[in-house]
Amino acid sequence: MCDETDLAEWNRPKGGMGLNRRQFAALGTVAGLGATLSGCATAMDAEAPGGLTEHMVSIQTGAGTMDAFFVHPASGRHPAVIVWPDIAGLRPAFQNMARRLAAQGYSVLVTNPYYRDLPAPQFADFSDFRDKDGFQAVGPWRGKLTADTITQDARALVSWLDAQGPVDTSKGIGTQGYCMGGPFTVWTAAAAPNRVRAAASFHGGGLVGDEPTAPVHLFAETPNTRYLFAIAQNDDGRAPNDKERLREAAAQANVPVVIEVFPADHGWTVPDSPVYAPEQAERAWAMLLDLYRTAL
Repeated sequence: MCDETDLAEWNRPKGGMGLNRRQFAALGTVAGLGATLSGCATAMDAEAPGGLTEHMVSIQTGAGTMDAFFVHPASGRHPAVIVWPDIAGLRPAFQNMARRLAAQGYSVLVTNPYYRDLPAPQFADFSDFRDKDGFQAVGPWRGKLTADTITQDARALVSWLDAQGPVDTSKGIGTQGYCMGGPFTVWTAAAAPNRVRAAASFHGGGLVGDEPTAPVHLFAETPNTRYLFAIAQNDDGRAPNDKERLREAAAQANVPVVIEVFPADHGWTVPDSPVYAPEQAERAWAMLLDLYRTAL
């Protein structure tokens, strides 16, 4: 999982890696993501470029009210996807990623995992996270995000999505998570095994452990879910046996899984990450779309 070790690595000069704020804004336009860094977070439906509709929503959970970003094609009903952001939370980077996914024909909900403490965004981007000593700030918030609390949240999110007009309930739900959000995808699948048909973890942490709630032990509870685990090379270097434990557990549960170690570092798939690696990020994106086309 993303921690101070990664921060030390990110602070070392690495030519060509990462995007500054101007480059990230340009990427949003060039790649057809449909927004600049300011994003769009209105209380009412708003037309977004590319034939999309987007708005901030409020979802009742057992712990209170979660604010989240919902974007979908302007017409029709589409498979739903739940996105769990990385440690820096719901911010324009993830809104842009959601718009890009919605343009492929999905109704996409990006969560604010820290809603128990603060509405989103807690940070404007990853540079802001680093400048504000983000690891210290989010520590108490992140400590509340246990297998039990995420499971409860996930059930509320699935119920909310199934009540939305732009969601095709005849199709399965997908979920994708980044960094700390990686294990949340497995907990989401276990929370609603009859609805969640695809789960993708990108440089996810905490996937393997001895506690019974560790994702590696939950595959048997999600027989209808297909998985993608995209692992960063430096995460694999720290825990080289994790991928085999995931593979063996999935095989034992007879759950389809794709596991790949990418030649890129932790955080490489998120455009505002200091180690964003465009070529490998696009390859991971293509694998995600293939997973959703197959499973949903």
